Amino acid sequence: MEKQVNNLSKKLSFLFILFVLGASVHAQEGNYTPGSKYIIEDITVSGNASFNKQTIVTYSGLRKGLSLVVPGEKTSNAIKKLWSSNLFSNVNIYVTKVDGNAIYLDIEVTELPTLNEVKITGIKKGKHDDIIKENNLKKGTRVTENLLTTTKNYLENKYAKEGYLKSKVYLNPVTTKDSTGKELVNLVVNIDRGDKVKIKNINFSGNESFASSKLKGAMKNTKQRNPIRIFKRSKFIEKDYQEDLKKIEAKYKESGFRDIKVTSSDPTYNEDETISLNIDIKEGKKYYIGDINFTGNTVYPDKFLRQKLGLYKGDIYNGVLLEKQIADASDPDADDLTNLYQNNGYLFSNIVPVEVGVRNDTIDFEIRISEGKLTHFKNISVVGNDKTNDHVIYRELRTKPGQVYSKQKIVRSLRELGQLGFFDAEQLSPNIKNPNPNEGTVDVEYSVVEKGSSQVELQGGFGGGGFIGTLGLSFNNFSIRNIFNKEAYKPLPMGDGQRLSLRAQASRFFQTYSFSFSEPWLGGRRPQQFSVSLSQTSQFRFDPVARDVDRDQRFLITGVTVGLARRLQVPDDYFTLSTAVSFQHYNLKNYQTGIFQNISNGFSNNLAFTVGLSRNSLSINPIFPTAGSKFGVTGKFSIPYSLFNGVDYADLERQREIAVEDNNRNALARIDQEKYKWLEFYKIKFDGDWYNTLYKKLVLRSNMQFGFLGAYNNDRGIIPFERFFVGGDGLGAFSLDGREAVGLRGYPNQSLSSTDGGTIFNKFSLELRHPITMNPSASIFALAFMEGGNSYNTFSDYNPFDIYRSAGAGIRIFMPAFGLLGIDFGYGFDTLPGQPKRNGWETHFILGQQF
Repeated sequence: MEKQVNNLSKKLSFLFILFVLGASVHAQEGNYTPGSKYIIEDITVSGNASFNKQTIVTYSGLRKGLSLVVPGEKTSNAIKKLWSSNLFSNVNIYVTKVDGNAIYLDIEVTELPTLNEVKITGIKKGKHDDIIKENNLKKGTRVTENLLTTTKNYLENKYAKEGYLKSKVYLNPVTTKDSTGKELVNLVVNIDRGDKVKIKNINFSGNESFASSKLKGAMKNTKQRNPIRIFKRSKFIEKDYQEDLKKIEAKYKESGFRDIKVTSSDPTYNEDETISLNIDIKEGKKYYIGDINFTGNTVYPDKFLRQKLGLYKGDIYNGVLLEKQIADASDPDADDLTNLYQNNGYLFSNIVPVEVGVRNDTIDFEIRISEGKLTHFKNISVVGNDKTNDHVIYRELRTKPGQVYSKQKIVRSLRELGQLGFFDAEQLSPNIKNPNPNEGTVDVEYSVVEKGSSQVELQGGFGGGGFIGTLGLSFNNFSIRNIFNKEAYKPLPMGDGQRLSLRAQASRFFQTYSFSFSEPWLGGRRPQQFSVSLSQTSQFRFDPVARDVDRDQRFLITGVTVGLARRLQVPDDYFTLSTAVSFQHYNLKNYQTGIFQNISNGFSNNLAFTVGLSRNSLSINPIFPTAGSKFGVTGKFSIPYSLFNGVDYADLERQREIAVEDNNRNALARIDQEKYKWLEFYKIKFDGDWYNTLYKKLVLRSNMQFGFLGAYNNDRGIIPFERFFVGGDGLGAFSLDGREAVGLRGYPNQSLSSTDGGTIFNKFSLELRHPITMNPSASIFALAFMEGGNSYNTFSDYNPFDIYRSAGAGIRIFMPAFGLLGIDFGYGFDTLPGQPKRNGWETHFILGQQF
């Protein structure tokens, strides 16, 4: 077949010469006088073309009744048109008959074969579709010499860029015919990538100001072979190598070498099948900054701009820093001169640094500023929202018609839209429209792509002494005003940005039902969130003799919470002040356990006020933040009843001791009922998350948590509720008595706290995250973690460095319909009480978004 391809190539080349010379017109029957003018009487088509013959005639530009000279420009153009269609391997025009000035023509064409099927060998099947798409090797494509050559060159270059410098691609086209006689080609693409070539040496020449070791260190992704290096491979990747050459240039420019030239010759192959890279450095002279003058500025004075620029006369010339201080292309929200103007209304401003003089090793600069006209937003619009009502989006935008233009406000608007959770954060984009420098106006159109905002919560895990199952429904973009509007059920009334949650949680030991609703813009004028939640829990006592639960012994908890949170303006508008009032009623029915053993048929009330201050400046995507922080401090306080209820709790405790000595159960029940009739406590918590992008999409999450439960009156002591239970996956918070499950992977649930829970805890965590895909239908990222924490019963026991440590890895999948799904494998390095050795491996599941 390779011989056929070569013959085809020769034939095509020959025909090309013929049509250029205008010699592809032949006489079959009858003679014509060259150079004479004729009228076309008829045109026929011959050959193996599968196209409609009239289509070929029409495409050629020839037609019956056309006057032409034979041979001449019109016949040459006809051949050229048919040839350029890339459908034929041969085109000829014949004179079949001449009758006076009437001429009869025949267009003979040989159709190119079409591609039937492609078989690819040498790479994984998962890559086949990409190869076919990238090279247009789909069924029906015309097979030309150019297609085969281009495919071979593309693939060899592709793999060479990935480090397979000795890759070879072999194409084997096999021609067959179908039942109609049409030629088909079955193409076999054999890819032999070989091994990636390793770098043995990186050699520098001409570098006087920096040692070779320093320059090698500047090359982040191209490393020479070193047996002790673990994380950076020495394989050659062309793209990475070219980027590293630019890093070397940047290193020199940062040190004043404005005229630096970095060149590299082709890699040198060594006998051991490695390569050596040879890099030549032409350093040039080291420069310093001379005078810096500003021209065209009327809004800001020279002194202010010079301070903002941060470069002064006598400094080493730093071309990289100068460029970033003018306009940092790597950070759209950078504190540079361009953003200084654009964030304050000057959209059409332009800032250009110009070298106006070079004196020996000193460069004088002129920063030329064209401020343009002060710009205002004219029209603000949103497209792409089918479910979410316009007012929910517009109230989050920081850009309003008539306001002075601000790039910063556009960026902030995108963040607020992303934080709503209703839209695909990766596809949010602002479109600047109709910029009018004469009027000083601009329109902004925000493009959003909605994603599913309702979630089904399905959780399962072991905690609190048994298997816990959870079913929850969360409608995160609900519309309660349309709840009685039948037409709004599609399938539910949505679009007003409210949250409605229904949740049921159960095991052999308990049943919990809860309802919550929140309105993020109470009154519709300002961002203040109103929330209300109701809950009912039935907890049953475990009978160790029967190894089952006794449902006649119940602990009933009924609760209601009403909260209000308001976004602040000071210190900045990332802060939120939240308040809530909560009430829980605890009712014991023949329930004897722990500290309640004396009031098995009693009750307790918990009325508390919670106040919190939080700040959330996370980046646009709430599922996978890449920058920013989120932290909060909360305090929960009950009424200090012991200050005014007239009860002497010290005397009450003495009475209790006497009752214990006398084994007077009725007295004990009366005393404990008085002690816990109204709970008295205060509870302080801190939770902080910080996100930093370390390299490209690799993100570090740092987390710190702390909690403390205290008492106003030491004679009363610390209540048995509201405690912290540390360890495991955090799914063990089955009770609504205020207890909090603090996850610490690598250990069983609640294993790091005493039976009644701790009054103090701290936890520290580091997590490396990397996205696998940020597709709106399923966002997936992998993580590796190290964390440590512990809980303590008294403040005298508290030691923040006495912690249980763990490390491991996991994966998270966020699906809009089901929330966050995931699995973690954690290794506990420390020994639990009563265990003979370190805890070892634990598997933790996350099945559903926790509310």
